[in-house]
Amino acid sequence: MLESFSLVIGDKRFSSWSLRPWLLLKEFGIRFNEQHVALRQPDTGPQIAAHGFGTTVPILKHGEVVVWDSLAIAEYLAEQFGGKAMWPRDSAARAFARSICAEMHSSFQALRTECPMNILARVVPFDPVMGVKRDVARIELLWGTARERYGKSGKFLFGEFGIADAFYAPVVTRFRTYGIKLSPGAQAYCDAVLALEGMREWERGAREE
Repeated sequence: MLESFSLVIGDKRFSSWSLRPWLLLKEFGIRFNEQHVALRQPDTGPQIAAHGFGTTVPILKHGEVVVWDSLAIAEYLAEQFGGKAMWPRDSAARAFARSICAEMHSSFQALRTECPMNILARVVPFDPVMGVKRDVARIELLWGTARERYGKSGKFLFGEFGIADAFYAPVVTRFRTYGIKLSPGAQAYCDAVLALEGMREWERGAREE
């Protein structure tokens, strides 16, 4: 771990995938160099390719190691910093956390399509289609179950902030952007995520870009 970390990210206003490892690094106090690639530009592809094997952002560089998927980056960081409990210590909680992160990684297509991340925008009123409503209901179920089973000791899904919270942070911004009505418990969780200093710094960065 003597080598420095570099994280290649896209535009902070739009890049939900970049937010996840960036927030994880910030909240766990891991120093890193931030490198930005402007998205949706003619040279975006070559700019990303210059950083290694990845074809999308984010990309984590650590010495000779290059990791180019947000979930793989989270797993790599958890291995490098085993003392920081990025995943829950309890095996049952850890299995649940990994499951909901994998589901976030591969599912919720209606929410992704109809409610793209735009952290500075406010789209109100917004009338969600049925697919979005189903995705929101599923996310609320996952959040509520995690909080009820494993998260009563703190404000986050498994008590203390961890990888699962970083993975759902972009969803929290989407719910705010599109004015999605949530249960009191889900809204309280969103408020806790948005209050993180890392989230505030990311949003400031989005305004400055």
